Amino acid sequence: MSAAADVAARATAGFRQRYGGEPAGRWAAPGRVNLIGEHTDYNDGFVLPFALPLRTVVAAAVADDGRWSVWSELDDEPVEFGPAEADEPGRVDGWAAYVAGVVWALRAAGHAVPGARLAIASDVPVGSGLSSSAAIEAAVLAALVELGGLDLPADRWPRLAQRAENDYVGAPTGIMDQSAVIRGRPGHALFLDCRTEAVELIPFDLGAAGLAVLVIDSHAPHRHADGEYAARRKSCERAAKALGVAALRDVATGDLEAALARLDDAETRRRVRHVVTEDQRVLDTVELLRAGRIRDIGPLLTASHASMRDDFEITVPEIDTAVEAALAAGAYGARMTGGGFGGCVLALVDADAADAVAAAVAAAYADRGFTAPGTRTVLPAGGATRLD
Repeated sequence: MSAAADVAARATAGFRQRYGGEPAGRWAAPGRVNLIGEHTDYNDGFVLPFALPLRTVVAAAVADDGRWSVWSELDDEPVEFGPAEADEPGRVDGWAAYVAGVVWALRAAGHAVPGARLAIASDVPVGSGLSSSAAIEAAVLAALVELGGLDLPADRWPRLAQRAENDYVGAPTGIMDQSAVIRGRPGHALFLDCRTEAVELIPFDLGAAGLAVLVIDSHAPHRHADGEYAARRKSCERAAKALGVAALRDVATGDLEAALARLDDAETRRRVRHVVTEDQRVLDTVELLRAGRIRDIGPLLTASHASMRDDFEITVPEIDTAVEAALAAGAYGARMTGGGFGGCVLALVDADAADAVAAAVAAAYADRGFTAPGTRTVLPAGGATRLD
């Protein structure tokens, strides 16, 4: 049984055990990794994520009582809520808030959301920066849209799922995660303009080029991640206001030095420099991939990491060690991916060298006394879908 089939089987088994019947269907959504473009999304900038083969699966059926019951293999205690709880952000908390948030967002948009029984299984690691929350939101959204026969085209799903996370859960994320897990396609990265929400699928056929992306789970505990993420966002918003622009995306690379000279403190200047240069790195990466020059994006990935480390200050020692060890072992480029303060690193490697690079990272961790990292190679996968 494949890993994806195993997750689906676990969701079905959980549904049967919890509800004593068969689900009407199973819906899946992937995790995602961001190839490049970190903390640019909420600055109206550019990102280049791709969907992972790791999946969250929701087995679901309509509940005639108009309420929602959700079980997850991560927490054997099911959570039940009705319209009153769904309509008031904060009434449902913990992991189930991502489910209630989708119900809330759909109802707030005027959709008649059916009551449902849901069972969730996943192989997207929680807390690793691979967007397990967006995977839950997208899989639940796909299930509820189909179960209710809702008139909601898929190109509107990312914004609705983002509203669930921002306004119900209270996490100030941009739209990148939801876009990647909903609109991803095999063999492609998703070039997203976060202002216009325009999407272009960029060829990223690693297998044909003899390459792979090695994802390294740092196993570093997230250190003040939520508060620091919000602080970085507020700093960017203050800087944009001070510069008289709608968002930092509007500061052109050629105007960066003049813009920095107008800002009062060194920390804000560093934050702005990261966002503006990171947007340019995304655009440069896209141009190289359009030309089929996958290996040549390596230095851009590494420069992105240096910017996150030095200007945005969101890396931790485990993350920096993984990047340094991967590069020393022959990776074409490596960078942290995700919001920061823990999570994962990605390294662009020759497929036949992935094991050697992973071993080098593990050895570097052992030398530093860190918890052993997790590693896996990945290729771009498809987005949210019904399985059966």
